[in-house]
Amino acid sequence: MKLEWKRQAIADREGIFDFIAQDNSVAALEFDESIEQKAALLTSQPKSGRPGRMRGTREWVIHPRYVIVYRLAATQLEILRVLHTARQLP
Repeated sequence: MKLEWKRQAIADREGIFDFIAQDNSVAALEFDESIEQKAALLTSQPKSGRPGRMRGTREWVIHPRYVIVYRLAATQLEILRVLHTARQLP
């Protein structure tokens, strides 16, 4: 299964990286790599997450404070958002 990062998910990752990097650039890089690795795991186990709050999506908690919101398509897994758990979904 192919993994596709949607534009907003990429922007979310960049924002998370920038926020963490203000205090610790090494930690920011490590966390971003962790996000990438966990998202890649979903391609082999796409039903790992729970049904999402938005119709047609799934959510996978990747850290106590962060969740990946994704959607399964015929041949690919689309990462829609990477959100802090305190944020309200649109």
